[in-house]
Amino acid sequence: MNRKEFFKQIFKLGSGIVLGGTLSKVYSDIASDEAQKLIAQATEKNPLNIKKLETFPDLAVTEGEEQRKIVRVAIDAIGGMKRFVKTGANVVIKPNIGWDRIPVQCADTSPEVVGEVVKLCFEAGAKSVLIFDNPLNDPRACYKRSGIEDAAKKEGAIVEFAQERFFKTIDFPGTEFIKKWQVYTKVLEADCFINIPVAKHHNSAGLTLAMKNNMGAISGNRGLYHQQMDLSIAELCTQIKPHLTILDAYRLLLRNGPQGGSLRDVKLEKKCVVGINQVSVDAYGATLFNKKPEDIGHIKIANKMGLGEINLDKLTIKKISV
Repeated sequence: MNRKEFFKQIFKLGSGIVLGGTLSKVYSDIASDEAQKLIAQATEKNPLNIKKLETFPDLAVTEGEEQRKIVRVAIDAIGGMKRFVKTGANVVIKPNIGWDRIPVQCADTSPEVVGEVVKLCFEAGAKSVLIFDNPLNDPRACYKRSGIEDAAKKEGAIVEFAQERFFKTIDFPGTEFIKKWQVYTKVLEADCFINIPVAKHHNSAGLTLAMKNNMGAISGNRGLYHQQMDLSIAELCTQIKPHLTILDAYRLLLRNGPQGGSLRDVKLEKKCVVGINQVSVDAYGATLFNKKPEDIGHIKIANKMGLGEINLDKLTIKKISV
């Protein structure tokens, strides 16, 4: 057994152990004279302490009455906000604020969810938290009527309208349809970028969840995307990659999306889905609408592009009722 093979075996043990201590007992499965020599050599050169490495699920799904609580519990289950937001970090949050609707109409992300995420970011040590979107309705009306502007400012966030000077044309190498596009630079430059979509029906894309929400971070003629909607949404994800995705599924817009209007189209689901990979979050989100991930074109394409796992049986999913 050489040194490389030795450490490979360590990480196969699956006990969540990392090198960080006295290297004892942990290696009983591979204990041998040679292994013991390697341990001795490692500790002699650099004394370490063994420390338990916490492992987290791929997705956390919480359900409960209180919106803020299910968001907090879901984020805690996936490692807590400090896993993503470091002390002094500049955080950018992209909710869906695309429509001039009130929260119960479920066209925009819930202000309660946005407010709680802002609060958690500052608790984790964020230096600044910026909220923005590039709405299809009048931005001032959307920000105000959705309740997001007030909720975010109350927790100390900066709320700004997307400004054209911050859009920069970037290349999308290796893509079929999008070759270059204008992307909001603050998303690309943030220490931590958090995507907070709302779960709803979309008349062109089938569903709008995390991946589709990225379209609020681009400028230019977004109508061109409708020529190849599913492919465009998937290809956007090659360059726009949130550090954390929080799907607001407290309410679901079942029909007449993306802007809705009638409360008859809204279902009270009382869930929150949190994950690192936006494609996997969307895969789970599709099931909330009684669909398979493969039923939604852009989710299926993103998986084929290697952008995320959509076979839920292959994911570790932690479900919590609160």
